[in-house]
Amino acid sequence: MLYSQALRRFTQEHSDTLAALFCGLLLFLGWCALHIGWLGWALLLLPAAYVIGGYDSACKGLTTLIREKELDVDLLMIVAALGAASLGLWRREYYLIIDGAILILIFAISGALEGYAMGRTERSIRALMSLTLDTARVLVDGQEKMLSITHLKVGDEIIVKPGELIPTDGIIISGYSTLNQAAITGESLPVEKSVGAEVFAGTLNGYGALKLQVHKPASSSLIQRVIRLVEQAQTEAPPSQQFIERFERIYARVIVVVGTLLVFLPPLLWNWSWEITIYRALTFLVVASPCALMAAIMPTLLSGIANGARQGILFKNGAQLEKIGKVRAIAFDKTGTLTRGNLQVSQVIVSSEHSETDVLKAAAALESCSEHPIGKAIVEAAAADWVRGVDVQAIPGQGIMGFVNYEKVFVGNAAFIQQYVNFFPEELQKSAQIPANEGKTIVWVAQNKQVMGAIAIADIVRTEAAAMITQLRKLGIEQIVMITGDNQPTAESIAKAVGIDLVYAELLPEDKLDVIRQLQQQYKTVAMVGDGINDAPALAQASVGIAMGIAGSDVALENADIVLMADNLDKLATAIKLGRRSHSVVKQNIVVALGFIMLLLIGNFLGNINLPIGVIGHEGSTVLVTLSGLRLLKN
Repeated sequence: MLYSQALRRFTQEHSDTLAALFCGLLLFLGWCALHIGWLGWALLLLPAAYVIGGYDSACKGLTTLIREKELDVDLLMIVAALGAASLGLWRREYYLIIDGAILILIFAISGALEGYAMGRTERSIRALMSLTLDTARVLVDGQEKMLSITHLKVGDEIIVKPGELIPTDGIIISGYSTLNQAAITGESLPVEKSVGAEVFAGTLNGYGALKLQVHKPASSSLIQRVIRLVEQAQTEAPPSQQFIERFERIYARVIVVVGTLLVFLPPLLWNWSWEITIYRALTFLVVASPCALMAAIMPTLLSGIANGARQGILFKNGAQLEKIGKVRAIAFDKTGTLTRGNLQVSQVIVSSEHSETDVLKAAAALESCSEHPIGKAIVEAAAADWVRGVDVQAIPGQGIMGFVNYEKVFVGNAAFIQQYVNFFPEELQKSAQIPANEGKTIVWVAQNKQVMGAIAIADIVRTEAAAMITQLRKLGIEQIVMITGDNQPTAESIAKAVGIDLVYAELLPEDKLDVIRQLQQQYKTVAMVGDGINDAPALAQASVGIAMGIAGSDVALENADIVLMADNLDKLATAIKLGRRSHSVVKQNIVVALGFIMLLLIGNFLGNINLPIGVIGHEGSTVLVTLSGLRLLKN
């Protein structure tokens, strides 16, 4: 039973390849039979080669003809092959049957090669789907139970043992481990994860046991979104391919009309024999068909998509692979894109009466009651032995106040603190102005109407950001800008650190949209890199929207065209290089395809080529451009 299922699955997955192999075998046996005089066997083996090698193309061609009332390359090739066979039987020149079989064989081989490129993308989907578990070990009333992933609810607690796959996205609430995220993000090294960290379905747990809390439905997990995007990428044809397909339909009609005229006019006008006329018309059908042109684009782009996915770059479709190589300007969001989006305490400024520890503990006592990112940064920086504040009250946009060890403590901006202190030391204000000018957020701390000190909070710039900007300039990107909703000093500080000259700060989402439109007017093809909900309109407007895969919000991921799965900005340059390489290979393929068609047409009209040479030249060019496209599977 298992053997038959495996055999059936193998046959389905490799049907194109098997058809080409059996067609080739039957053709060889038929050729041998013909040459040793076994005509009966030859007339059995060669038609079988036609059927096996041409069945799929015949079905596609007839379906297009019946349903869409259109002619395509598949049908033209079958007509040419059957015409050669009919002419061979009529004239008893049986080598013409072999010529037609060769045509079908090479056409089947080119189809198998294109299927191989498509199969690489399909295998990547299956590889991802193999990482999705059907069940999870859930804690129910203190007992472990195996439940279906589809039954998980937000808030459920899951146990993941060492060496197991993570069943769904979640937040670690207990435990510490290293996770292998290579299948999702492309990162080669395991990543350390502890309490509070997010983990992703399909990643492999290391040596530590983890307790997770489900924070989103299983259907919304990162890996499920990736699977949907990869499936979408392989089914959507890029504009260039759509143009070629429209061209094919018109071109096929022209070929049929011209081929028909070639059958009837030469005998009437120049007294050619019907045998020679039909033979030349069949050769014309073969050499004029745009098979190579049709194979010039999609195998290349599918190979590029598969290559990108292997490196943690997810292209939603081939159009985006084409566009990224043409980008002339790039706009970056700041928080979560050029920076890590994780605020940290960078400096503590204290009065002479207090230490850094005193200031951090007093601030953490109140901020532990807050969900604000600044408060979380302060709590993380403080030592563990602070006392939690009581009667804590937050003043939105200003600060927070409460009692710590029966003493009134205030934490907030300068204007807020000034309301509750007797004296605001000028020396401390001058010291705090230095990090403030660098774009850092200053949080003041006061106790019993005296200023204790200030805490400078900063977002950490990604270590690879500056090198990435330099690399983009070397690639010839004409304009690089930062667009952010943050204040001007902070934005300029980050921009200076990474090497960006042009900054648009204090922008609302609609303002970011306007900046992208302005850039498009000047540079035409513009990319936008972002991660947040407020970046979604700009990502959708940009010629190419690029989202950070892990840090990115669901809305940003849905509106983006390309996703950097590892949140590694270095992959942006890799994506641009891959896009340019794809564009270059496509142009090379089109030139080769058109060149072969022109040479073969000229040779046919001059009478210097016969059908076998026409078949080899035309279908050989198809195989050549298909193999050329598969080059992109290599890094």
